[in-house]
Amino acid sequence: MERLDKFLSDCGAGTRSQVKIILKNGRVTVDGKPEREGSRKIDPDTQSVHLDGELLNRRGRVVVMLNKPAGFVTATEDKNDKTVMQLLPAEYGHLELRPVGRLDKATEGLLLFTNDGDLLHRLISPKKEVPKLYYAKHEGAATEEDVKAFAEGITLGDGTKCLPAILQPVGPGESLVTVCEGKYHQVRRMLASRSLPVTYLERRQEGKLMLGDLPRGQIRELTEAEISALLEV
Repeated sequence: MERLDKFLSDCGAGTRSQVKIILKNGRVTVDGKPEREGSRKIDPDTQSVHLDGELLNRRGRVVVMLNKPAGFVTATEDKNDKTVMQLLPAEYGHLELRPVGRLDKATEGLLLFTNDGDLLHRLISPKKEVPKLYYAKHEGAATEEDVKAFAEGITLGDGTKCLPAILQPVGPGESLVTVCEGKYHQVRRMLASRSLPVTYLERRQEGKLMLGDLPRGQIRELTEAEISALLEV
């Protein structure tokens, strides 16, 4: 047995304060009867709970994709900067979502969040070599020598060794870069090491998952099929 308000929150109905209002407005029924008391004890295995006529089930694994705008740091909290957590709608606040890897403050594009620790660690583990595709604008023009250097694996100025990566020039001062790890400012540092300093960076793909036409600053939940495809690397 558990409290009705906790069950509603766990199902994604909203935060505790939002759930309180939902109950007060008579939008919830338990076994077909309206219920306004969040402290009521229910058994989700034997009783049916509906919100606005829709049967509720406890939420399990959740994976959310954000099209991150510049100006936000990838952290759960920060004393000086806005964080990507502030871009998640309030109804996700109780789900304990965490960013999957990180994009630096100036980088835009695809950023995942999940409440599944195993999935999070699998996606960020260098051993899994999940490919991540970036679009970069940079000074100068990438050459065949630069492409070869990326393919062989670049060693950065501080001695950091990067795994082989794919550099694909797509126009003057524009390239696509695919890496399979997530070292600190890696794409920026790799391009800078080839005298191609980055002026704009956007992550467009992770594994088989593409950013697509998701508007900047907006989110959407992944389907189970998309989550499964993410793991097929």
